[in-house]
Amino acid sequence: MFPDDMMQEAADLLDACRGADLKLATAESCTGGLIAGLLTEIAGSSDVVERGFVTYSNEAKQELIGVPAATIESHGAVSKATALAMAEGALDHARADISVSVTGVAGPGGGSAAKPVGLVHLAAARRGRPAIHRECRFGDIGRTEVRIASVRAALELIRRQF
Repeated sequence: MFPDDMMQEAADLLDACRGADLKLATAESCTGGLIAGLLTEIAGSSDVVERGFVTYSNEAKQELIGVPAATIESHGAVSKATALAMAEGALDHARADISVSVTGVAGPGGGSAAKPVGLVHLAAARRGRPAIHRECRFGDIGRTEVRIASVRAALELIRRQF
């Protein structure tokens, strides 16, 4: 289902989490659960992956993980502020130690001059540490390609929380 290099990267990340006794949660919008899907494609991942939230709509972001409506209204669903609120909200609503979030414009439509297709905001939070953010501008490379590139970026961001 996923390329071999992604599977290996995910397996290595799960091993690192096991070694540090850390559990993971995901909060996904434009990836629609692909991060959790990749991680759970690996046998034995249930000892690390605590849960995944697919918060595709603004309402889901608010109801499932507590993203404040004011954050979405002020900054938009695709923003640094929303990605950070998603990562922090996932930690608040899970029994995990690290969370990762992703929100973006995968395309082919839905972009604007300010928020073009391929713009993705990711965040990772770890209990007791400040959340971190990454903005990616993948360009209009195709919906699937934006989503896969976002999954790769999410794995890298989780690693930075070790």
